[in-house]
Amino acid sequence: MRIDLPRQRFYFFGVELWISEFSIVFLTLMFLWILIAAMAMIYGRFWCGYLCPQMIFSETANGLEKRIIRFVNRKLSNGSPRGRRFVAAILFGLVLLPASVLVTFVFVSYFVPPLDLFHRLLSFDLRTTGGIVGASVTLVTFLDFALLRQRFCTAICPYGYLQNMLKDKHTLLVHFHDPLDTCINCNKCVRACPMGIDIRKSSHQLECTHCAECIDACSGILGKLGKQTVIQYAWGDPGDKSTPDGNWFRRIGLRDGKRIAVLVLLLVYATGLSIAISVRQPILLRIMPDRITLYSVAADGKIHNRFRMLASNRGHVQARIRLSVADLKDGRIEGIEDRKLLEPGESAQEQFDVVVPPASLHAGINKMKILADVTPGKTGQQFQETFFAPQDASPTPFTKSR
Repeated sequence: MRIDLPRQRFYFFGVELWISEFSIVFLTLMFLWILIAAMAMIYGRFWCGYLCPQMIFSETANGLEKRIIRFVNRKLSNGSPRGRRFVAAILFGLVLLPASVLVTFVFVSYFVPPLDLFHRLLSFDLRTTGGIVGASVTLVTFLDFALLRQRFCTAICPYGYLQNMLKDKHTLLVHFHDPLDTCINCNKCVRACPMGIDIRKSSHQLECTHCAECIDACSGILGKLGKQTVIQYAWGDPGDKSTPDGNWFRRIGLRDGKRIAVLVLLLVYATGLSIAISVRQPILLRIMPDRITLYSVAADGKIHNRFRMLASNRGHVQARIRLSVADLKDGRIEGIEDRKLLEPGESAQEQFDVVVPPASLHAGINKMKILADVTPGKTGQQFQETFFAPQDASPTPFTKSR
């Protein structure tokens, strides 16, 4: 999925949508919004723990910083603690800067073509909008991963608050459950938590992102003692532990009517989006009359009506458009190629005349159709139009305006 702002294109799983197809774009965004809301309602902060780029890169920055500190302490074991911290901070910044550039490049590529962005990066572009945005995002990314990291999740990110609002008694939680007093108070779960919280105090702490680091830490310690972990995923406060037993729909989180209703709504939007994309034509074609002049009479006595064709090739291959006239005897089209060619991504606006001998017309208004055969695409497209002719039966060469 990518939004190309300069070309006003929206890409969704290989389909290229134009800004004129806003209805499909709207359906796509609504589907994604409901999908995220459904995930938060059923699986809690699944996004934060497993999919959020901010969390992924923050955890990567944490691990990288720890490795650099260990490396510096090993190589400069005779140095002062303050000096080792200073050297580690410098090395961490030197690694973090190119990493921030890479992360920014990936992020901005969702809105600007990657090849264009790469050329801007090589030329150190700080004059155009794309270059200024890239430099600004790089600075913000560097400061984020150097200073904020997981603090961003609790102090700035609105989605963490939204997920907490959507959860209820049937939402999947990281749950501390110790009815047999098995916990040995080793505090390994606290040390392993990237947010620095104690999961034993509550499963509803805002800082908890459900990353399950505490589950791994607890199972690692108690497993060595031959005991089961006291921290696990469970459905809601009662501690209904997630097990392979029971009905399949309860195992995947469909535990009440609200969740089933959300799933049905999600399927409705997914079906509508699939239908809208499947019936979408690669060639957008519109034909409209040019009524600045109702009609004109050529030197040979034939009657001319002017029309406009707007065509856009939204596909990936060259397209051919052929126009013809129906329901108007001896009518033909002039002023446009017999087979108009459109390259992928190309748009064209053409004017053409429908030309008819006066003997084939009624005075005044004549109904007709303009037929369009598009390859690849839909053949036999029909556009109902009106052809104007003079009121007198024996016209002389002139042009009559509205």
